[in-house]
Amino acid sequence: MQIFLSKNCLALQGLICRDYGYFIVKRRKSFFAQRSKHSVPPDGHWRFIVLCAEMAQNKLHIADIRVSRDELVKAVEEAGWCISRFMENLRPTLTAKDVLTFKQEAGL
Repeated sequence: MQIFLSKNCLALQGLICRDYGYFIVKRRKSFFAQRSKHSVPPDGHWRFIVLCAEMAQNKLHIADIRVSRDELVKAVEEAGWCISRFMENLRPTLTAKDVLTFKQEAGL
């Protein structure tokens, strides 16, 4: 998942929440989510995606995210949810708004 920072934020790296097992890293001039080498809860990936999408709503630190449909599907499956009927309408790349809409429609 790629993370786009707001104009008010020059850099954002490290853990946002220790319980999710994901953190933000900078690669060249872009920021991305990275899985921890340590323990990651089954729903940690999904919760991290949602947290970043919710932070993008505020536009304080994160302006938007870009997550592939495959990554989102994998995160949902890792969390143990079967929501295949909602997957067919997903675009190949989703924004923060798309993720939050998906979450609401799927009832997650």
